[in-house]
Amino acid sequence: MKKYLVSIVVLFAFSLSFSQSKKDILLTVDGNPVYVSEFKRVYNKNLDLVKDESQKSVDGYLDLFIDYKLKVAAAYDLKLNEEKTYLTEFNKYRDQLSRNYIFDDKVSTELTKEAYERGLEEINVSHILIRVGYEDKPQDTLKAYNKMKVLFDKAKAGEDFEALAKKSSEEPNANKTGGNLGYFSVFGMVYPFETMAYNTKKGEISEIVRTQFGYHIIKVNDKRKRDGQISASHIMITDKGKDQAFDPEERINELLALLKQGESFESLATQYSDDKNSGKKGGKLKVFRRGDLRAIEFEDAVYGLQKPGDIAGPIKTDFGWHIIRLEQKFPVPTYEDEFPKLEERVKGGIRSKIVTTALSNKIKEKYTFKNGTSHRPFFDTYVTEDFTKRLWKYDTIPASHDEVLFTIGNRDVRFNDFAQFLVERQKGSSTFKLKDNIVNDYYGEFEVVQLKKYFRDNLELENEEYAGTIDEYRSGLLIFDVMNKNIWKKAKTDSIGLQGFYETRKDNYMGKDQIQGDIISSTSNDIAKRVKELLGQEKTSEEIKEMLNADDKVNVLVSTGKFEEGQRELPENFEMKKGVSKVYEKNDGFIVVDVEYLVPAREKSLKDVKGRVLSDYQNHLETKWMEGLRQKYNVEINKKALKKVKKAFRS
Repeated sequence: MKKYLVSIVVLFAFSLSFSQSKKDILLTVDGNPVYVSEFKRVYNKNLDLVKDESQKSVDGYLDLFIDYKLKVAAAYDLKLNEEKTYLTEFNKYRDQLSRNYIFDDKVSTELTKEAYERGLEEINVSHILIRVGYEDKPQDTLKAYNKMKVLFDKAKAGEDFEALAKKSSEEPNANKTGGNLGYFSVFGMVYPFETMAYNTKKGEISEIVRTQFGYHIIKVNDKRKRDGQISASHIMITDKGKDQAFDPEERINELLALLKQGESFESLATQYSDDKNSGKKGGKLKVFRRGDLRAIEFEDAVYGLQKPGDIAGPIKTDFGWHIIRLEQKFPVPTYEDEFPKLEERVKGGIRSKIVTTALSNKIKEKYTFKNGTSHRPFFDTYVTEDFTKRLWKYDTIPASHDEVLFTIGNRDVRFNDFAQFLVERQKGSSTFKLKDNIVNDYYGEFEVVQLKKYFRDNLELENEEYAGTIDEYRSGLLIFDVMNKNIWKKAKTDSIGLQGFYETRKDNYMGKDQIQGDIISSTSNDIAKRVKELLGQEKTSEEIKEMLNADDKVNVLVSTGKFEEGQRELPENFEMKKGVSKVYEKNDGFIVVDVEYLVPAREKSLKDVKGRVLSDYQNHLETKWMEGLRQKYNVEINKKALKKVKKAFRS
């Protein structure tokens, strides 16, 4: 919820101006200037997102902008910018955003190209694993390697790979699977394993490769072209409802029968599918490829279809029952089309370490890097065995021993900085087996952290685009926090105020009339007329269904229960009265409703409509709060500057 709300308030955000003079001031809030350039940028950026036409004018939008500025001012007055939760969230976003500016483009582009080319294939492999961790003792690592070397030599000599895996691999269930991992493609395995697999020819055994899991040898069983994207439509009947008016499996088979009888797939999807998003589009789904839908049965069925218009089903998945129609199979997308998505994954995964090395060198060159005193002699003895249990603590290193580790730009990084990093880093790390590995493993990480921090701190001064975006998020978070404190949390906890608000507005929360009865639908107008006739003869819905759905032909569908006025199942403009209705036309079908009795609208209790009342109460509190902010803060508008802004947008 928080990220969503932040994205809304950011619509009214603005960035700090890099060079402004007093004549550029549009308004002040308690003497703090807001510049013309800030307002222009936000107005241009967000005008299309404003739904109220009255707020699209400069004057109308200025009111929204002032409200935004007042909320930010209120947040700073409450010192919400010093709260730990705010700082954690802001720093997290800042770190993510800055990554878009500090990665080495050349290296990341090369890795992105590699990922695309690998993604054109799927590989089926088997492997043998001998477990060893990066923290294991050297003698244990050597022992694991020698064990793998024996297996490697046997596999290379032609011994049965599956038999070797079943007997010797330390992967769970290898004795049953023979080490077979099935098909995978790019990003499907850890990077070193993936690289070795792609660099090994079909039918051959790879060299020994090490990952965080241990030593592996890989046999490539098969390589095949990866399926492209696909377009399909479906009709879905969910089986998740508790009080369904019909049996889901029976209903999907009825719909399949109607389809075979020549009824329109689109009409049936629109009328009956429980996937409302695709149903209103005639059942059409967004384009997808294997793995996107998290429904293997569905994907296997649709990829098994050959020609557009071919049907599969009923198919059962975790979502319910489906009838699927193939619409189109697409060719593999181009590198240019895939580049943005692949680049994001490259920068966010293990490949980022390769980019990080290039980045570190780039920062060192840009800002001038100079090594100082080596960390090893001091920290090898200073860090105790308690670190392996995450219990190590330190007292501030005295100035006489607080040597400079390195200098980046105008910043000296000292022993105390590294010690503090180690204290924090131990909390989020796995326990170590060997204390001797700690300093070396973490010093490299510490150096990268410091280099990135220096780059990021200077980035806000050097890059106007970055500075503007980061300030937008900074202010957006503050507005979320101040709204949560003054509006949302208050509304949720103020039960007396909420009850009083509801009592004075009960008429706004009346329920709707309901009917108890049967909805009988058909794709044929003549059949629907026959249904109405039979209902007039006091035939039950079950009797009608049995009569009209004879000889394995489905002519009618029946839903039974309570239905509220305006509910999706009822025809539009349905007349809520007892008895048999007229024949209504709905979504290319025909409906007759047999109303057993009416359930009149009633006044809903606060419990029944609490969500709606709470939302209205929050809006009420916000209106009152904003009135108070406008009284509290002195807002002065520079009329001459405003006149120039209006003129600029008219031209």
